[in-house]
Amino acid sequence: MNKEKIKRILNELDRMFPDAKCELEYGNELELLIAVMLSAQTTDASVNKLTKTLFKKYRTVDDYANASLEVLEADLRSIGLYRNKAKNVKAMAEKLIEDFQGVVPCDHEALQTLPGVGRKTANVVISEGFKVPALAVDTHVERISKRLGFALKNDSVLQVEKKLMKAIDKERWIKTHHQLIFFGRYHCKSMNPSCQDCRLIDICKESKRKKYLKKAEI
Repeated sequence: MNKEKIKRILNELDRMFPDAKCELEYGNELELLIAVMLSAQTTDASVNKLTKTLFKKYRTVDDYANASLEVLEADLRSIGLYRNKAKNVKAMAEKLIEDFQGVVPCDHEALQTLPGVGRKTANVVISEGFKVPALAVDTHVERISKRLGFALKNDSVLQVEKKLMKAIDKERWIKTHHQLIFFGRYHCKSMNPSCQDCRLIDICKESKRKKYLKKAEI
């Protein structure tokens, strides 16, 4: 992708979502880590509704580690995959105590040794919690990156991440990550995207949407 096209996309993201930010609610790095773990295949709104009470009951890493799995499952029951998430949260807390003195590490590799924490989650915690430049690729970021030509249709998540990091200046990684999520969540949705109102329709790689090009240019 040429620099002019990248600049145009970033300018449009700035126009549409100048204040894009993480929509998960948290008070510290541990709460952020848990909120991100809980957000898999669940909306941020559902997670925030749950954590409003969860974070009052569980205030330290020891609280999660010492909770019985049955009780933790019951506390997470309102979100999808709650049994697996409860198991991972408890195991994560136990390992955090055992290997990191109960402190969430500011390190990609270290974070990924924790149960239930993959590369995307680690990148979110690093960038959002510690303000270290990173570009987490979730389903929205992956979809938008491929539609706008940052990556190819069959690229893996890791390939998408590397291509975004190469195309976008490092100081913009955190900001652009949130803007791409907003663009995918509220505009260029997986189903029924707002193509008729999109100023980037001529860049879109999905040819079936080209019928909106003429309307968008008017």
